[in-house]
Amino acid sequence: MSIHVIGIVGLVLIFVIGTLRPVNIGVLALIATFLIGTLVAGEDVDELLSGFPPDLFVLLVGVTYLFGIATVNGTLGWVVDRACGLLGDRPPLVPWLIFLFAAIPTMAGALGPAGVAMLAPLCLGLGERYGIDRRLSALMVIHGSSAGNFSPLNGLSVIVNRAASANGLEVSAAQLFFGNLAANLALGVAAYLIFGGLTLVRESRAAVPSGGTDVPAPRPAEEPDGAGGGAPVGTSGTVTAPAATPTPVVVADAPERTVLRPDQWITLTVILAVAVGALVFGAEIGFLALIAAALLHLAFPQRVAGADKRIVWSVVLLICGVVTYVEALSRYGTIDVVGQGISGLGVPLLVAFLLCLVGAATSAFASSAGILGVLIPLAAPFLVAGQIGAAGVIVALAVSATVVDSTPFSSVGALTLANVPEEGRPKVFRTLLGWGLTLIVVAPVVTWIAFVLPAA
Repeated sequence: MSIHVIGIVGLVLIFVIGTLRPVNIGVLALIATFLIGTLVAGEDVDELLSGFPPDLFVLLVGVTYLFGIATVNGTLGWVVDRACGLLGDRPPLVPWLIFLFAAIPTMAGALGPAGVAMLAPLCLGLGERYGIDRRLSALMVIHGSSAGNFSPLNGLSVIVNRAASANGLEVSAAQLFFGNLAANLALGVAAYLIFGGLTLVRESRAAVPSGGTDVPAPRPAEEPDGAGGGAPVGTSGTVTAPAATPTPVVVADAPERTVLRPDQWITLTVILAVAVGALVFGAEIGFLALIAAALLHLAFPQRVAGADKRIVWSVVLLICGVVTYVEALSRYGTIDVVGQGISGLGVPLLVAFLLCLVGAATSAFASSAGILGVLIPLAAPFLVAGQIGAAGVIVALAVSATVVDSTPFSSVGALTLANVPEEGRPKVFRTLLGWGLTLIVVAPVVTWIAFVLPAA
């Protein structure tokens, strides 16, 4: 049997087994790399590991470690609290505050699962406090996190650009980032309109007294099945509305304005220094973050105890394992053979659409990062031919493969669901499942129209 057939069969088995069974896809990819490399290709250990991405490993570990420290010592919580104060604690803006803060870690370099793992408890707790529909809070966390996926500092951006450049393709960092940002902003608007955003606006207006005083007026937290009633988490009671107000209003306690501790000031300063070092001076952000995190851990061991456990090792293993396997397939020439087969269809627009559809369907139940590392090399041969713009197709593939992370089977969706209060989890699960399955069909169509057709 040809090594190319064995490689493709191995790739399919990796994703099928990793989807059906609770085994990290990265582990399966590394095992497949070893078995095929030694038994079929006759490679030694050094050749097997030549495709392992050490730069990506350091980036993921360093950034998630640093943000883990900022979470454990309360720095991120303090920032969220201050931002609430600046907004005046207005309930209609809370979902967008959730979206913004979910986007910050991924824009700064953390992978989606890492950012969600750190901020989902804070963001969803904020939604509970103001009685925001849990489905809206969950979707804002997911699409906020996804909005920063292709920041130039993010690991996914590194994967896409690495795969593109390795195959002689180029994609604008700005086009990739802003195309993905626009798609997730649009999905955020859709979620806001569907799951109670306009109701928040109406109730907020109704809650403002005739004197015009701006009083925060969160609505009661929903019951498990969506029924009304009940006070939101963190409320101190009810205030009877004036005669002109149609319903009673529940007023939340003002958030406690704590003073920033010295270790938190230092953490904020260090994070800013890492950002400046990477963006202004071009230093390697992975090592900068790793050094900064280690120094903070040494300086404040009690304040940041357990921060190293915030590193999402399963995600690091998954990405590095899949990249290693794909690099092996590239060495064997399998990627070229498969790409030539796809290009043989003779209809570049159809090929681009089918790749987007396959990417969305696979990524919804597996790893977005893993599937991106496979799809771009597969698309490379017909993109190099120049019959269709490579940048538009790559952006369409990237967006299609990541917006479906809203399914509860993806890492981001599962982490978000895990932080929903237990009584509301079944309802949120059904919403995330339906939303994600819908995007499997809708996302490839929209991205194909928005990015591929103009590049044809």
